[in-house]
Amino acid sequence: MTNLEIYNNAFKEAFEVDEAQLAGLEYQGIAAWDSVGHMNLIALLEDAFDIMMDTDDIIDLSSYEKGKEIMAKYEKNI
Repeated sequence: MTNLEIYNNAFKEAFEVDEAQLAGLEYQGIAAWDSVGHMNLIALLEDAFDIMMDTDDIIDLSSYEKGKEIMAKYEKNI
């Protein structure tokens, strides 16, 4: 499985969306991406990639696209 597939799966599981809905997805853009959903996403990403994200990165992860940039900091090119 590629890093992109792992990343996408975390979003799909956290927010119960399909692949077509990922592009442009933003924090509070859908009901499921509230503060609790956000922390669920973070937990899924940390588990899937075996990383521990910095607090600033957790706060900054405000969209599907921004998350890709943040993951690069952890040497997880998406």
